Amino acid sequence: MAENDPELLNAIYKDISEKLGMDTAMEIYRMFKGQQISFPMRFFNPVRIQKCIVQEYDGTNLKTLAIKYDYSEKTVRRIIKNSLGE
Repeated sequence: MAENDPELLNAIYKDISEKLGMDTAMEIYRMFKGQQISFPMRFFNPVRIQKCIVQEYDGTNLKTLAIKYDYSEKTVRRIIKNSLGE
């Protein structure tokens, strides 16, 4: 049956089926066929991450937060500064 032969799939669906399985590739196809999709560079919601940074900041852990949330220290500093309304 053609549905079970990954060689017959378009390249993106073939890649998905190889990594995640044919059933997942088929589900993605059914959900999004005909649409153009772009994925944000960041996996997590930046607004929520910024809230976490502000809540977790203790005045001494700037570098730790930058590493934890994959932001530069400059960005973490700016987030904290903006949260203080400065």
